[in-house]
Amino acid sequence: MRVVTAQQMREIEKQAIEIFGIPSLLLMENAALAVVREIEHFAADKSSKGSLKTIVLVGKGNNGGDGLAVARHLLILGMDVTVFSFAKPEEYQGDAALNCQLYQNAGGRFFLIEGEKQLRLTRLALQQTDIIVDAIFGTGLRGALPSLVQEFVEEVNHTGAWVIAVDIPSGVEANTGKIYRSAIRAQTTVTFGLPKLGHFLAQGPEYAGRVIVDPISIPDKFLEQEEVSTFVLTDDEVKSFLPVRTLQGHKGTHGKGVLVAGSPGMTGAAILAGRSALRCGIGLLQIVTPQQAASQIDLGLTEATIWPVDGDHTLGNQSWPLIAEKCSSAQALAIGPGLGQNPDFISVLEEVLRTVELPVLLDADALNLVAREPGILGWRQGRGPLIMTPHPGEMARLCDCSTQEIQDNRLEIAVTKAVEWGAVLVLKGSVTVIASPDGRAFLNPTGNPGLGTGGTGDVLTGSILSWLAQGVDPLEAACLAVYLHGKAADELAREVGWSGFTATEVADQLAKARRSLELI
Repeated sequence: MRVVTAQQMREIEKQAIEIFGIPSLLLMENAALAVVREIEHFAADKSSKGSLKTIVLVGKGNNGGDGLAVARHLLILGMDVTVFSFAKPEEYQGDAALNCQLYQNAGGRFFLIEGEKQLRLTRLALQQTDIIVDAIFGTGLRGALPSLVQEFVEEVNHTGAWVIAVDIPSGVEANTGKIYRSAIRAQTTVTFGLPKLGHFLAQGPEYAGRVIVDPISIPDKFLEQEEVSTFVLTDDEVKSFLPVRTLQGHKGTHGKGVLVAGSPGMTGAAILAGRSALRCGIGLLQIVTPQQAASQIDLGLTEATIWPVDGDHTLGNQSWPLIAEKCSSAQALAIGPGLGQNPDFISVLEEVLRTVELPVLLDADALNLVAREPGILGWRQGRGPLIMTPHPGEMARLCDCSTQEIQDNRLEIAVTKAVEWGAVLVLKGSVTVIASPDGRAFLNPTGNPGLGTGGTGDVLTGSILSWLAQGVDPLEAACLAVYLHGKAADELAREVGWSGFTATEVADQLAKARRSLELI
């Protein structure tokens, strides 16, 4: 599904109105009905809709007009509704003005918030309400909320009410997801046409909650514009990336992958990556590792073939002949988990980038070594697919900047560097960004804080290696692996919550996550 900026969505709506002829009032009405449907779903679990108290917060723009239309429909359904407005009735214009009039004509309660006095009077009402609809600001907000609205928002966030945001929570920038001081913290957000970047970037996901996308009757031809280059992954799209197996398949046809990983004290990283690759269905897995780590990895991963390298505790330039030999009969190569940072291995990375035509995945310590000699990435141009999977700290080292700079500009930096390096770049985080060398970017909606534990990055590396070895396109393999990685964590979280599950459990859950996708 495409993800757009506020400006892109406004242009799409403009075209739908001017070219297709959809009245703007109809779009506003459809938006309101989409919000009302979600409120009805919430109310269906309660004994009586009529007993639920609802407060609708509105501003003077079109977002406020949406909120006023929501209030009118809830009133007609028999719910106890009050509108708290930060604009006088005469300040509304166009469709919003009409919806303000219609709401008042229906006998709806309208309470104007003009200053601290009204804020004090509304505190009790906020504490006693069941549902709060946020329609103060829409996608046009930039910067901080006005001080009066900010105080009101903080009061809302301290209630026990169920909060639903219209289009995007007030205080969240639609293009960046950034929040200045405060914003509405919603449990559900209903957005219109297409999701906005701010639903997935920075603090946006934390404040938007569950995001529902409603097309509000805008035809697909307007929503599927080619100039939109950012997408959010969905079940249907990712399902199409899964390789199809036949009854005639065997280990030789299910792909052979080479994993260069491990060192004494870091054998778990190699085991986790290998376990994940096997759980994702790789036919044959070969692991190149130092002699001192080989026996422990062999015990921990009996299904893989272990190829030890004599010499130092960490792999150095003496490992290249064995890596080259194993790559000659493989379909994919991954380097990095638990590797260690022997400077001699930089020459091996250079040889890999310069000569190996297989898809090559660099992770963890391989990326840290590249950060010492970033110029070696130039050897890869035109020689074969490259996938890089940095977390924000590794990305900061690769870009020679601070981790905060990476976090503040995740999408822009990921796309810029993917194009510059000619690589599929997987920038890990709460919403992982998968950027393509052609400038497209994919945002992953699966996953949860439970993935913030040691070893889960190694699990992701093994999964990508497995899909690459099975012949999945590099960009699709990265998207598939990231999505299933998060989906596995989400399934575990439903059992034990956002903490307490391990990387091993995530690896073991991957097969079930894949199967659940196949059955959709």
